Amino acid sequence: MDFLESCNHSLFLLINADSATPAWRIHGALLAANKLILLVPGVLAGVWLWGGEPQRSLMLKALASIAVALAASYLIGALWPHPRPFAIGLGHAFFPHKATSSFPSNHTIIIATFAFALVLDRRWAGWGWLAFAGAAVAGTARVYLGVHFPLDILGGLALAPLAAALTIPPWRRAGQPLTTAAQGLYRKALALPIARGWIRA
Repeated sequence: MDFLESCNHSLFLLINADSATPAWRIHGALLAANKLILLVPGVLAGVWLWGGEPQRSLMLKALASIAVALAASYLIGALWPHPRPFAIGLGHAFFPHKATSSFPSNHTIIIATFAFALVLDRRWAGWGWLAFAGAAVAGTARVYLGVHFPLDILGGLALAPLAAALTIPPWRRAGQPLTTAAQGLYRKALALPIARGWIRA
């Protein structure tokens, strides 16, 4: 365990930016670290508003998978808390962050779990692998900026397919009625824009 932690620290120091890093690299990393995740709710909302029932069901399943992954992440952090690099004075942190448990990375988990929900659906596998690459980029950027260790990112990437796979069996039983109920609420709440053709019924 000490050897693994030593490797984790050493790899972190290899990736982490320092005070001599050009500002443009830091700004680019900040975009990847903190903004790529916004594509997930953007795609969820866009596909729901303009997609058909099969696509809406997939988006709800992806959302359920993310909930499962985040619940597992919370339990891991509560039972086996691990400090962030800046909390132990290691490396350089380039944006403020609460000193919560670092393992696993929730940013990575959210994007990667969404990605695997698409990959496991097969019809959307190409988009899923693209999203998975985005998760790896966002995670690496967070190591580069000093708020996560490399193993935090690897842990998030590993947890994602498990959460997405665990969601499939219950979704086979409950997915259709949940999608039907959600669509009913959506059609009532947004009846006016639907009637005007701005979004799909």
